[in-house]
Amino acid sequence: MDNANPPNIPNIMEKKIFFLNTSPFFQNEIGGELIHQEFEIYYTAEYTNLKKALKKFPESIVFVNLDSLLPEKEWEVWIRRTMADPSTASTKFGVLVDLYNEQQEQKYTEVLRLPCGYTVVSKSDPQKTFRQLNSLLVTMEARGRRKYLRATSENDTQMTINIPHDGFYLKGIIKDISSVGISCSFQKDPELDKNTLCKDMQLKLQTAILKTEGIVFGSRTDGLSKIYVFLFTQRVAPEARARIRVFVGQILQERMTRLLT
Repeated sequence: MDNANPPNIPNIMEKKIFFLNTSPFFQNEIGGELIHQEFEIYYTAEYTNLKKALKKFPESIVFVNLDSLLPEKEWEVWIRRTMADPSTASTKFGVLVDLYNEQQEQKYTEVLRLPCGYTVVSKSDPQKTFRQLNSLLVTMEARGRRKYLRATSENDTQMTINIPHDGFYLKGIIKDISSVGISCSFQKDPELDKNTLCKDMQLKLQTAILKTEGIVFGSRTDGLSKIYVFLFTQRVAPEARARIRVFVGQILQERMTRLLT
């Protein structure tokens, strides 16, 4: 059977997006905006170990900063070799530069034909660079069918929830979290029905504490535990959702960094 995606049907799986050797300016002014668009992005300088991730996550996207660490010619060789290796040939490359160079652009767009092109990082207009990369990643269907970036807890006891119940706060452990909701289990089953509104929910995400509210979307049994799924209501402040996105990005980055080192 042909495993290719039928025409006009988006890719199911989201793509890992790696930015190789980008500056703090890029990460703060441009990458941060991409996180708020729910793209799964990672930063790394470990280009020698990056191949491990590219083998593990086919169809990844890599943007190489040509103005850092290695001479541009060596980056060209590294990109060519990675593209030629059958184990990483599905990787989609693009390059980032600080200053425009016409010959350089022709090389990477017309000779190497990099799917993610040649992007000039504008320090005077970072929003312009963000819009270019955002449009490109949308075109590349980098989110797949997933709309929201999610992180699982992996038994992280610093991701907890407290909800008011019978005059007290009942503590639970967050199983996964996104900017639209969470799944969690409690020390004692609160026996909540579907569509129950829980106000004054307190989320502890490592050192940060956020106040939210959510509606019970459903529940399921996982071994001896009952897992509840809450969707945040529209009254949850945009600032709280933004902090959750940043937190999710940090958790994913920490786990990817461990893989690459």
